[in-house]
Amino acid sequence: MQSFATLADPVRRRIVEVLADGERSAGAIGAIVQPAFGISQPAVSNQLRALREAGVVEVEAHGSHRIYRLAPGAFDDVAAWVQRYAALWPQRLDALETELARGRRASEPAASASRRSASDAEEASA
Repeated sequence: MQSFATLADPVRRRIVEVLADGERSAGAIGAIVQPAFGISQPAVSNQLRALREAGVVEVEAHGSHRIYRLAPGAFDDVAAWVQRYAALWPQRLDALETELARGRRASEPAASASRRSASDAEEASA
């Protein structure tokens, strides 16, 4: 459940989205995240550190550059939690579809009666 807490921050979520497309340098991540959130490069670095400490990202030094990538299995706990409840979704979506169909059927007689009244009124005025 640590992953949920880590992803609660919108900046960290955005960084994870960026890294889902492939590894990036800290500077490249900052160039994407800074304008979107109005934060400084040191603030981006703090978020990268939080992600690293949570085991969500891995970092590798290439000279003076730090290359970040998502850690394998970083969201296994999230996936397991979601999977636990995923079996309930089709059943609930089927129930929602049934209720929507009932609502459409219930409103059809009223809508057609309304259309008949409008056409009757047009004929009377003509």
